[in-house]
Parts: sequence; structure tokens; C-alpha cells
Amino acid sequence: MTDTSRKTKSPRSVARPKVTTKLVLFEYFDPSANVVALVGDFNHWNPAARPLKRDAGGLWRVKIRLAPGNYQYKFILNGERWEEDPLNHHRVMNEHGTYNSIRNVGAAPHDGAQPA
Repeated sequence: MTDTSRKTKSPRSVARPKVTTKLVLFEYFDPSANVVALVGDFNHWNPAARPLKRDAGGLWRVKIRLAPGNYQYKFILNGERWEEDPLNHHRVMNEHGTYNSIRNVGAAPHDGAQPA
């Protein structure tokens, strides 16, 4: 005879800590640019992922949600010229012998970097 009085407990779902993202503003000033894109390790360096919008004075901007951490990024002007963020002096050399800007989001700053 089989004991049917015992019930098997279903496994409880494991609670995952909620990751709080932060809306981060990126800006680039160039009134002569036709297109400005934001690329970085947060979007796999894809130029089509984050185009910026230009205001009447030539200031390009975009806001994106990022989880806490350090991110490397650059701006691409007119689809060909890769530029550091001139407003951010925190940078690291990349494998091409140029520099990537670094943005620290929501975590304790490293190397004196200011969080976004």
C-alpha cells in the first residue's frame, strides 16, 4: 500500500535581490555634427543602440538606465570619429591605444571618480 498522506513540498522560488538602476545623462557638444551615438560596454559598443538627440544649440543628449558599476564608453560622431567624453576626465587606455571614458554609476567611487 502506498502512503498518499505525504505531500511533496514544491520548491520555493529563490528571491533575487532587486537591482536598482539609475537614469544617467550623457551629453556631447558639437553644433557641426550630423549624428552622435553613445557606445560602451553597456550596449556592446553598438553605434545604433544609443543615438543622441540634438537641441537647437548643438548639445547632444541621451539618458539611459544603468545598474551600479563602472562603464567604459565613447561617442561616435557622424558614424566615423570616436571621441572621449570631454566633460569627463576619468578614462582608461583601450586596446587601440586611445582612451575610453569611464562612468561610475551608483557604487562607491574608485580612483576618485564621481558617481553619476
